[in-house]
Amino acid sequence: MQLTHYGHACVLVDTGSARLLFDPGAFSTGFESLTGLDAVLVTHQHFDHLDADRLTALLRANPDARLIVDDGTAEQLDGPEYETTAPGAVLEVAGARIEVVGNGDHAEIHRDIPIIRNNGYLVDDALLHPGDAYVPLPEGRDPVATLLLPTGAPWLKAGDAVDYLRAMTPRTAVPIHEAVLANPAMHYGLFTNLAPEGTTVEVLDREKATTVRPLT
Repeated sequence: MQLTHYGHACVLVDTGSARLLFDPGAFSTGFESLTGLDAVLVTHQHFDHLDADRLTALLRANPDARLIVDDGTAEQLDGPEYETTAPGAVLEVAGARIEVVGNGDHAEIHRDIPIIRNNGYLVDDALLHPGDAYVPLPEGRDPVATLLLPTGAPWLKAGDAVDYLRAMTPRTAVPIHEAVLANPAMHYGLFTNLAPEGTTVEVLDREKATTVRPLT
């Protein structure tokens, strides 16, 4: 499996059979020229996870790509064809198996801000993009090979992110959702120093495809 990080929550996952782009948002760049995508998957409606203006051109360049979103994001779209999904669903995309996981809610930012919908996406039992929540794996599952680990957000406390990392015990943790931080390297160091035994924290070079290790 190869990953390419385009900044913040936007990651291209190439499983070998499917090319899946997650969360092409306003804080991410470089994804605009991608072609050959099988799906664009959005975890939730916030602008840092979906830039509607650039989405149109991206889908035009990828006419066979499926746009897969949560119900809340669907309400924000005007024009492109899309599919809605929610936790509990299982999708098949170009030979990849994608489970929609989590409780369906975005993490709480503040009690006075309404909680919106959020989809976590589990790809081939090997990689988890949790969106904006500490999404657990379905009960009874073995740890994933790769966790895309939220690093900084209005809803996120660094210590809680470390606890999430320890609870998930992935083979590799890839920090994402870092654009709101002035110095994300401080959080990367915290993750590295406090990661559970057997977990490697791997910070991806921007816009560079990187192969991540499977569990076996």
